[in-house]
Amino acid sequence: MPFKSRFNSNFTGDVTYGHNVLMSIVSLAAQEIKGVVGLQGKGIRTETIANTINVDVFINVEIGVKCSDVAFRVQENIKRSVETMTSFKVGVVNVNIMGISFDDKNEKYGN
Repeated sequence: MPFKSRFNSNFTGDVTYGHNVLMSIVSLAAQEIKGVVGLQGKGIRTETIANTINVDVFINVEIGVKCSDVAFRVQENIKRSVETMTSFKVGVVNVNIMGISFDDKNEKYGN
């Protein structure tokens, strides 16, 4: 189902964003942050109410990073990216840290 957005201008019509467009924006915004290794499972859930989008993102982080700092930067970047690239406002961004990734050296000693 496409997301519709209305905005005031001298033109008539709607701007419609495909679901994959919003998912791509959120995914890239999350993965741009240092300390994020990748998305977990489906990775992203969105809910749109009127012109506001709420986001749940599920990530894995690197060992040794401060999870709360990474989560805060992910929230900021998703909000900035979505609001800059679309006409949506971001309501809530829930960051769920699902796992920690160890590099090869740490994996060897961590077992």
